[in-house]
This record gives sequence, C-alpha cells and structure tokens, in this order.
Amino acid sequence: MSKTGTILVVDDDDDILTAARLLLRRRFAEVVTCRRPERIPDLMDRHAFDAVLLDMNFGPGESSGKQGLEWLGRILGIDPEVVVIMITAHGSLDNAVEAMKRGATDFVTKPWQNEKVVATVSAGVELRRSRGETATLRKTNEALREAASGTTGQDIIAESEAMQEVFSIVERAAPTDANVLILGENGTGKELIARRLHAMSPRANQVFLAVDMGAISESLFESELFGHRKGAFTGAGDDRLGRFQAADGGTLFLDEIGNLAPHLQAKLLSALEQREVTPVGANRPQPFDIRVIAATNTPIEHLRDADLFRPDLLFRLNTVEITIPPLRERRDDILPIARHYAAVYAKKYGKAARAFSAPAEAALLDYDWPGNVRALRHAVERAVILTSGERIEPPDLQLDYPGDTAAPSAPAAIPTILNLDDMEKATIERALRKHGFNISRAAAELGLTRASLYRRMEKHGI
Repeated sequence: MSKTGTILVVDDDDDILTAARLLLRRRFAEVVTCRRPERIPDLMDRHAFDAVLLDMNFGPGESSGKQGLEWLGRILGIDPEVVVIMITAHGSLDNAVEAMKRGATDFVTKPWQNEKVVATVSAGVELRRSRGETATLRKTNEALREAASGTTGQDIIAESEAMQEVFSIVERAAPTDANVLILGENGTGKELIARRLHAMSPRANQVFLAVDMGAISESLFESELFGHRKGAFTGAGDDRLGRFQAADGGTLFLDEIGNLAPHLQAKLLSALEQREVTPVGANRPQPFDIRVIAATNTPIEHLRDADLFRPDLLFRLNTVEITIPPLRERRDDILPIARHYAAVYAKKYGKAARAFSAPAEAALLDYDWPGNVRALRHAVERAVILTSGERIEPPDLQLDYPGDTAAPSAPAAIPTILNLDDMEKATIERALRKHGFNISRAAAELGLTRASLYRRMEKHGI
C-alpha cells in the first residue's frame, strides 16, 4: 500500500526526533523533523503538512507549556486546517487540555507507546484529508450558488418608459416573499427579470434555481421536482434531491409554466399549498422554504381559460404579475441594446469596435423583432462577425429572414460549407428566425423536442 501523509515533528530533544522519524517514516510518505520552533513558518511555507507533532516546552527548565501554546496559535494562524498533536510529559495534562481548547486535535505523552503515536497521527492525517474535502466542497457549493444566483452574463438594458414601469414593480415586489408571474413573448428577458427579483430580495445570498417546465417529461415530473429515493423505479440507482428541496431557502424559477399539462398542474398546486413534497418512493413529506417565480409566453387570456390552466394554480402563482412588453412596443430600447451587444461581441471575437451607420440604425428601428431581444442580440453578433467596413451597415444585419413577408424568398442556394456541425448550426438558426425565435415551433419543424433543441443551441452557442 502506498504511503500518504506529510508529518512535521517539532521537539528540542534529538532522541525524540530520531525516534519519531524512524517510527513514522515506515507509515507516512514524508517526515520532517525540527529542533528549533522558529523554523516552523519557513517549513510550513515549503511543505503542505497534514499533521504537526508539537512539543509543549522548548529549552532547559521549561515546563509551563507557554511556548507550545504560543506556537500552536502561530501554526493554526498559518494553516487553520492543519492537525496539531501536542507532545507533553506525564503530569502536564492540564497543559494538553488547554492546548485542545485552543485548537489542538490530540496529544501524546512522553515516553510514548509506538502504537498509540501511529494511531493518533494516522487519525490526524485522515482528519486533515476530511477537512480538505469539506473545504473544497464548501467552495464548490459557494461557486455553484454564485453561478446559479448571479446573472447569465446578460444585462437588462432599458431606457423606455414601459421598462421603467417594469423595474418599478420589481423594486416593490422583490423585498417581499410574494410569488410572481412574469408574462412576455420569447426573448423579452423574463429570466433576467426573475434574477433581478431574486438579487433584490432577502434571499439574494441563497440559490436561484431555474427549471424549464417545458423540457421536463411527464413521466419524470415528480422525480425532477420532488426527488426520488434509491430503487423507487427502474434506473433510480441513488437518492436524488428534487428541485424544490435543492432551492430550499432561495428562489425557484419555473419557466414555461404555461406548457404544464393539467394533471401536473394539480401536483404542482398541491406542493405549493402544503409547502412540502414527498419524493418518489418515500413515505414522509419533506418541507421546503422557497420563493416561486413563474414565467410563460402564453397570453394571459389563455391562462385564464379554466380548460387550459387551473384557476387555483394561477391564483397561487400571480400574487404579483409582471408583463414585459415586446421589443416592437419599446423601440427606445433597440439602439441601446444593439450598441451594448456590438461592444460585447467585438471584444469576444477580437474585432475592432464599430458603430452602426445611420441606415443601419434606421433598419434596426424599423424592424419588428419577432424574436425580441434574443433575435436582436443574434443579429448584432452576426453583424460584428461579418462586417468589414468602418461601420455596421444594413446588409450586415441580414434582417430579411426566410419567412419574412416583407420580401420574397430567394431560391435556396447550394451550401458551400459541408461541415455537419456548421450545417446543423445554420439550420437551427434558420428555423429559429423563421419562427420568430419561438422555441416550440422551431423545435417542431426540426423534428426535435424543446429540450433537444435547447441542448443543440447551447452546443453551438446560439
């Protein structure tokens, strides 16, 4: 078995150091000995010690333990996760107890028993490894929480009066725990508004978890949202935490809520009313504490049709209702958004920053943007890539999309690029443009599920 663990032994007795080195090097990967404690900082700078065996006293006649306690504090100040084991003489147990109160993990007494020393140091090395794994997991969780709770890298850029009214509602609703329903066409920025609500709420330091309700199959609805226990069904090899519990303490964003089948609406309503879920295969319900923000591109009049959406669920979701107007109804925002993304993509692709020509700005303002901000963003990205002039011109924007009734469709050209990935990306972009970036319609024409289309869009950076 390979040896692991790096040990530091600090004692002013050469016999103790020799005995410790001979004993411990048979079990551990590296053993460093030191007579003078003032060398400890330098040694800790050059080695990643798992455990330190530290004498309580240094120098002839010393028996108070003051030196050991002082160096214990300095060692833990350098590395709070290191395991320190005190070496003390019989009759000095009070000092050892005081050392443990100050952060030492254990102690051994002189003269020691070899088996006791090896067992104590082995336990210390395992403890250090466990502390390291815990610290790594904590940092990972913090990073995941920051990633989930932060923005998606997209700013909300809005100067129009319509969007200022939206922001006003957000500011008033965010500090509360009221459920919010966000309405708006595809590409208007519903998730960004949901994230702003979370960021301005008392739950801002907790997780923001987004769930695309349209991408969850009916057969996995309960497992995904409520979790399951190992063996609950074929393929359930481990316990799984559902989204409700994963978002506990934070905000759960239920996107595309209007696509939920009626019988699943009932299950969602029950969970929201009872504030608890029962994982598939479990006997006991599990409570949760979340704020729910839902969003849909379904018109509100359809949601109010009892044959399509449960009135009691709608009542539960839309304590506060926010409607984001489409881009064609807030044209004051078009140019600021376009200029922002022109700068973003110029930096991304290493291009010189270019302004829009006056005709290009007029074209941007005249276009109805059926895909809203998402479509505008893609048009600007293409323009930044394709333009070769000093300014971005109308042809660079390629606004005469297939399916646009404003201009006749040109005959399909034989593709000059035969790379399958490039052709797939181009096909997906054409389908999205044709259907005004309506994900459901584009996916249907491509013969894909919404989830599959989202995966391919992510793959190609669309």
